[in-house]
Amino acid sequence: MAKKDKNPAPQEKETVASGVSKKFKQNPALYIGSVVILILVVVTFVGGDLLSGGRFGRVGSGDFTFGHYDKTPISWVPGNIFSQYYEQVVHYYRSYGVDANDSRYAAQIWRQAYEATAVHIAILQIMKKSNYIIPDKTVDRNVAQLPQFQDNGRFSPALYNQMSDNTRRALWKQTQEDLIKAAYHNDMFNTLISSSEADFIAEMASNSRSFDMVSFKVDNYPDSEYRSFAQENTELFGMVHLSRITVNNEREAGKILESIKNGTTLFEDAARSHSQDSFADRGGDIGPLYFYELDQEIPNIEDRRIIANLAKGTLSDVVNMGGGWAVFRIEEEIIMPNFDDEAVMEKVRSYIRNFQRGKMEDWALAQAADFIAEAEESGFDNAARWRNLDKQSFGPLPINYGSVDLFTALESFTISGFTPQELGNIARNENFWNIAFSAGLNTPSQPLVQGNNVLVLYPTEEIKADEDAVMDIKSKYSTYWVNNTVNQSFQPYFLNHEKMDDTFWDTYFRIFMP
Repeated sequence: MAKKDKNPAPQEKETVASGVSKKFKQNPALYIGSVVILILVVVTFVGGDLLSGGRFGRVGSGDFTFGHYDKTPISWVPGNIFSQYYEQVVHYYRSYGVDANDSRYAAQIWRQAYEATAVHIAILQIMKKSNYIIPDKTVDRNVAQLPQFQDNGRFSPALYNQMSDNTRRALWKQTQEDLIKAAYHNDMFNTLISSSEADFIAEMASNSRSFDMVSFKVDNYPDSEYRSFAQENTELFGMVHLSRITVNNEREAGKILESIKNGTTLFEDAARSHSQDSFADRGGDIGPLYFYELDQEIPNIEDRRIIANLAKGTLSDVVNMGGGWAVFRIEEEIIMPNFDDEAVMEKVRSYIRNFQRGKMEDWALAQAADFIAEAEESGFDNAARWRNLDKQSFGPLPINYGSVDLFTALESFTISGFTPQELGNIARNENFWNIAFSAGLNTPSQPLVQGNNVLVLYPTEEIKADEDAVMDIKSKYSTYWVNNTVNQSFQPYFLNHEKMDDTFWDTYFRIFMP
């Protein structure tokens, strides 16, 4: 997997850099020739004029390897593909009025060139392993068509011969690689979409529904329910104060226990000398704990019960801790809970929220079931009004699992009490769509648990999209959407691939920020 980048410096307020970033997001593809894609990831960092000098030093000799893809180095060398990408990105920045020598933009320019180089290497590796070969004659023909060898629109042998052999060889190799990548991109970005697939996608948007909705908050679980649970599970909230000595060997634990019992060693001294847990420096003192918290200290429930009910000052037998062996001493006997104490009740609430949340959801589901029964008898609006529930309305909305941008998305609606992120989570819940589009019109749906809410939907209207709109979606899907989606995921796929060893920031800091 790719290594985590070091975090760059905090982002500044709106600057020219952020303007460039927005332009990159609007037009994320930069091409060298016609086939090299740069999906730009803007990283705000205080860099420097890394090529021309300045306080960051000058690029000279040394190892400029910023990472590896499938063990192939991603290195900057004057004149190589990395350096060409660097110049391309610099040119792009300058076209938007940004001074590429400005120290604020240097790191992001290097990073963008590095990522493009990584993708370049990855594609060539894939094509090599697939045994794809560009015939030499094809490369020769494309070299002859390069503009630097043209005179009045025709290939000029004189211009060709003026170029050094080394330069011609480098240009020939670059042309060969461009043709290989062109073949890869042609396959990748000209995916054939079957008519049946496009019909199916378009059909998803053919029917849209509008909804009323009410929600029941799971966290509105009432105090009466918390108290009822506490009274039925009093043991969980008893408090006991323990100390502990933990070692790796059962025999050693037995010897320590015996030495404490016969008075040879004090418990606290034995803990400081022998205990191998985090309480050793405190003489083994764990501190007061609620009984339910002991499961982190004593794995076996029966051992917990025996130890918690020992008298003050009593030593336990040697206890198997799973990963070791322990001896406990009771510092204070168990104190049974007083549920009139707000601190105790807050512990009860915390326990239920963290370990018994299903009970809270069951309560909210029961509230939703009662509401549905009332709505079926007296109407959705009346049932909501009688229970002081906020009714939300949204739609029309087609089936749009995952908020595909071909269709209207759930997040496009403002629904009180729900953030766009929460609506996005709902849109990725398959049950939501099943329930929303299987419920009858003007009939409350079955309840749906979604995060901290139990939702009840009420479809109010269903409309069928006109044929032109459906055909438009089909056309966009076939001609644009799939390729655009591939485009967006293309570069991240390689940069996050397990073959990618990303050490960019380590190298950048070593060279330019010593």
